[in-house]
This record gives sequence, structure tokens and C-alpha cells, in this order.
Amino acid sequence: MAKNNKNNYSARETNVSTKVKTDRSKSKVNGGVFVYTGAISAGELAKTINVPIGDVIKFLFMQGKMVTINTILDDELIGLVCLEFGYDFQKKVIVAAEHFEDVEINDDPSKLKPRPPVVTIMGHVDHGKTTLIDAIRNSNLVEGEFGGISQEIGAYQKEINGQKITFIDTPGHEAFTAMRARGAGVTDIVVLVVAADDGVMPQTIEAIDHAKAAGVPIIVAINKMDKPGADPERVKNELIAHDVICEEFGGDVIAVEISAKKKQNIDGLLESILLVAEMKELKANPDRYAMGTVLEAKLDKNEGPKATLLVQNGSLREGDYLVVGTTYGKARRMTNEFRKILQVATPSTPVSIIGLSEVPLAGDRFMAFSEESEARSIATKRKLLKEASERNKTSAASLDDLFNLAKEGEVQNLNVIVKAESTGSAEAVKASLEKLTNDQVKINVVRASSGAITESDVLLAGASHAIIYGFNVRPDAKTRAKAQEEKVEIRLHRIIYALIEEIQAAMKGMLAPTMVEKVLGQAEIRKLFKVSKLGTIAGCMVVDGVIKATGGVRIMRDGVVIYEGKLASLQREKDLVKEVKNGYECGMLIENFNDIKEGDIIESYEMVEQRD
Repeated sequence: MAKNNKNNYSARETNVSTKVKTDRSKSKVNGGVFVYTGAISAGELAKTINVPIGDVIKFLFMQGKMVTINTILDDELIGLVCLEFGYDFQKKVIVAAEHFEDVEINDDPSKLKPRPPVVTIMGHVDHGKTTLIDAIRNSNLVEGEFGGISQEIGAYQKEINGQKITFIDTPGHEAFTAMRARGAGVTDIVVLVVAADDGVMPQTIEAIDHAKAAGVPIIVAINKMDKPGADPERVKNELIAHDVICEEFGGDVIAVEISAKKKQNIDGLLESILLVAEMKELKANPDRYAMGTVLEAKLDKNEGPKATLLVQNGSLREGDYLVVGTTYGKARRMTNEFRKILQVATPSTPVSIIGLSEVPLAGDRFMAFSEESEARSIATKRKLLKEASERNKTSAASLDDLFNLAKEGEVQNLNVIVKAESTGSAEAVKASLEKLTNDQVKINVVRASSGAITESDVLLAGASHAIIYGFNVRPDAKTRAKAQEEKVEIRLHRIIYALIEEIQAAMKGMLAPTMVEKVLGQAEIRKLFKVSKLGTIAGCMVVDGVIKATGGVRIMRDGVVIYEGKLASLQREKDLVKEVKNGYECGMLIENFNDIKEGDIIESYEMVEQRD
């Protein structure tokens, strides 16, 4: 068994050369093809293809071109000379290392090896995508989802008859179009889940569009065949209208009838996936440094920046140096979806890594390098390029917006700051809000990022006259006080479609809630007491406002809501009390929840009637 050190893997091929290049073109003849990288003189061309320079000059003269030995030839003249003297020609564009997304990898066919297919599950909300993944993995993902809707991309691997398949479970709600589009960009096969009793729906059509745009083959999984109203033939007929023609109608799309809930014909679906994958002859070169895409990223309280990567080419090994988007780091630890530590991730393998300097963005490309200095240098260049691009884009957009507002007069400009528990969710909320723009209201997302709502967000909102929308995150007491001081409105949601519906109602002038949430106070958990008959009691200090025994409470960890419910009891010293004020200690027992930690924040709130 090979040891995990750099010397063992030094033979791996690099993806780009990071050495400083001169302007001088490099050229060679390879198998009857003249290969060059840039500007080249007539003399250099003649020497490389082993033709007397006089013959080259004479030929070009006959074409009406007066050249000398030092004349720099353009691509057209190079092509003419090569064809005249029996050579084909190819220009290779040198891509700077900081633009590694544009690198074209031309691997030696002998080094290519079969890789697992990457399969994306798509379809309409509630048609059973996550239940299908649940059936395939024998896991239990559905119960942990708010509102029964997936809200983050997950990637999982399954081995069937000795062959692996990588699954990407993209959220199906219409609001997550952007995340689904990213899934299609990295996938080989799309499994389109359509409910047999419901048929083709709006998100089904969007999923078809994404698959077609990516040039990815579709397998239709007609789900919920166990239901009385199941009608697979209707589904197949409806798909024809969207150019998805199943094999029964003379097309090339495989349709498999399944019941994810009852685990019926799941094997048939998996066999169809392997059949399509075999026809595609999916291959990659594992003997080079890894390249791929970020599926998800977040800041973990205990482990720091954490990213889920999909290796698309090459092999990622523990200890490799990485450039991920505009950040860099070292793959200090790699784990799979079961948190099992991996030493190496081969093509089509999804892994979670720690060791990056910052949290990257979902959808960022990554590349591995042999030296830390290379990774740091390239990441720095990429960051500077991105900052310059955004600076130019922001100033231009602001001037255009001001000009358009002045010209149109009646258009209302709504600035919004989006904070969410992950970059994927923030991206999805941003995409959804921007789609709501119409002739009367223009929605401008000033910032969309992951993490708790901070004072920095409040200051930005104050300066840009923006509303802050928090999705599964909360502000602490200090931030809330700053928002009141700056007169910044913070609106908080846990389900994305509730957020969208609220803004749509406001845009139509119909937003008039009769009940609103009033935050009463916050307490910090300082100590835990485990009582066998009761559970875990939180020893707390009230740090803001008042904590009431009635009403609701929510538990926050690093600004992210982890639980919402009620208090079973509130104690001051040994007495049960109705409330505890700021600056006093108390003990709290949360109803039906014991997974609390020191440092968690307990927020007390109540619903009150809105008074005009």
C-alpha cells in the first residue's frame, strides 16, 4: 500500500504551467502537425517544418505576400505555408494559471480510465426526488427537511454490482433554479422524476430545459406508481410536447416506472443509469492533479471553512494544495457523505474537505497544485482580478440605476441584503428575488452571502437604504440594537416560498399582516446540567431584554437557527418564574429538545397583533 506523501505522487501531471512565460512562441512538429502557441517569424516556421526559407518566401511571394526571414506571420499565412508543404497545423492557446477554468485538458488516450457517472436528480417539488435518493441510499434525508423541501445540494455515491454511481440531489422548488442549473453543469445524466398521478409541472419543464442546455441525456423516473391515480402513459404523452420522447414512441429517452416510497423497481432505474453511462463511455485521467467544482460551502464553528467538492478530472489526495475560486488551502482532511476519512478522491467522487483559508462560493471551480506557493500566488491573482471586475461592474450598475430611476420616475427601487445559512441557499434566494422585478418595482440584491446577520450588514443596509432578509439565520442582540438605531428593517424566514410570497404581496400593495413576531430577549447558555428524569437544563445569563416562560423560543448556534419550540420550564434559583430580566441568571428546560451546547443563544419571542 502506497504511503501518503508528496514523493509518491510527484509523477502526477499538472494541469497548467505556473512558470513565467516569455513572449517567444514555442513550436514543434508532432505527427505531421505543426503545433505553435503564438506569433512566429517566417524563418522560425521554415526551420521547424524543415523547409528552406527561400522556398517559404517564394511561395508567399506567389500568393502576393512580400515577406522576409524576420517577418511575423499571422495565423492565415502560417496555415497556407503548412498546407503547401504537407503539414496540418494547430494553434495552442496558452492559458494563464489564474484562469484555469479555461484550460483544455488533452489527455493521452492510453491514460484515460472509466469513471462513475455523475447523476443529477431533477423534477417538480414534492414529486419524490429526495425520497428516491432515500430509497437508493437506504438513508433518511426527508425527515430533516423544513417543509419537506430540499434546501441544499447533497452528493452521494452508491455502488451497484461493483460499479459506482455518484448522485447529486438538487432541490426541486422553483426558487432553487440557480442551484439546479449548477447541478446540470457538472452532471453526466439527469434523472427526471415525474409523479405518475400529477404529470408534467412547471419545474419539470425547467429541469428539462437545464438538461438540454447542458447537453445531458435524460432518464425519466415515473414515480408514485403505487398511487391509485397513477397514469404513466399520460406522463409520457405530456413529455412529448417538450421534446422528451420515450422509447415506446420511437425516441431515445428511457422511462422507468418506480415507487420510491415503496422501493419498487429501484434496481431497474439503476440498471438504466449504468446502461446510459456505458453508452457514453465516461473516462478521465486519474494520474493528474485534480480539477472540479464546489457543490456547497459553509463556515463550520469547529472546523473552519468547509467545502463539498466534486472531483471531475484527476485525483485529489490528502495534503494537496488547492485553489478554490479566489481562496486557497491544503486538503487537510477529506471525508465522504458518511464522514469516512478518504486518502484519495478519484474522478466523479464527491468529498467534503477542510483546510481552506476562506469559505468559497458554491459553483466555484477548483484545481490542485503541487506547491503551496503556487496555490497562494494564483489565488491572490484571482482575487485581485475578481475585485477589479466587481468594482467596475458595481460602479457602472449604480450609475445606470440612478440614470434609469431619474428617467422613469415611477419605478420603485427595492434594495435587499440576503443572509442565509449556506452559500447555496443565499444564491437561490438572490435568484428568486431578482426574478420578481417588474415594471413597477426593481429589486436589487446588494449582498447575498452565508452566515449570521452582523453589524456590518446593518451598516451596509443603512448606507444603501436596504431591507435585510435572513433565511435560517438570526441577528444577535447587539446587531438587533444597531438595526433599531439605524432604522434598518430585518425580516426573517425559514421557508423560502414564504419569503417570496411576502415580497410578492408587498409589491402588489396587499401586505397587511394581522400578527407579527416581537422578540422579547436573548439569553446565552453558560453551563449544562443533565438530569436523568428531565433532560438537559441550560444554565443561562439573560443578555438582552426579558425571557418569558410563555410564548416561543428558538435556539441559535453561530447565528443559525437549529431549533424552534417552547420552554418546558423557566427557573430563577430554585423557583419556577414567569419571566427573567436582563442581567440575571436562570435555568431553562427546552420542550422536546436536549441537543444544546454552551455558547448557544436562546431567543424568546411572542406573536402580537399589528396595530396601525
